[in-house]
Amino acid sequence: MNFLAHLFLSDSNPPIRVGNFIGDFVKGRNLEEQFGKEIARGIQLHREIDWFTDRHLVVKQSKQRLRIKYRHYAGVIVDIFYDHFLAKNWDKYSEQLLPDFAEECYRQIESYNTVIPQGVKYMMPYMTKGNWLVNYARLEGIHRALSGMAHRAKFDSKMEEATNELKESYPDFENEFFLFFPELKKMCDEWLSRH
Repeated sequence: MNFLAHLFLSDSNPPIRVGNFIGDFVKGRNLEEQFGKEIARGIQLHREIDWFTDRHLVVKQSKQRLRIKYRHYAGVIVDIFYDHFLAKNWDKYSEQLLPDFAEECYRQIESYNTVIPQGVKYMMPYMTKGNWLVNYARLEGIHRALSGMAHRAKFDSKMEEATNELKESYPDFENEFFLFFPELKKMCDEWLSRH
């Protein structure tokens, strides 16, 4: 899952939300020493989400559709596609309007500016100016996100072309998202209640 899902699955707890958001930028295990207990819980939740997602049969089905052309980038692309379906169908999952949710998240992340990793600090002005979380709902927003990732990739990923596959198999990817996301939400809710 990508940024929007990680933020949404954090149960509106600001430090957990921030930890879940920065998870890809954090290495190592001494998380509480680096970030404090609540942000560390968010980073751990991020890792649980990634583990659950990577092993889920429905997600594997989505990735398989992309594997030949995009190889190991298929998982990254599916994460972005699923954020698109979450944004597009936001009212099915939240009573809060997506623009309000996005603005709240941007403010919360900025309020932790002293502890967030340098990579996040560098990215945030671009994210807020381009309102990525809201623009994921549009194919143009997904294309922009994938093109940016392709530009930063070490190898020729062809990710900037992936919206073509999304358009070609749109109902399949959307149905797979609808099957998968409730299970992921349930896992996160249970994990948060246990931790």
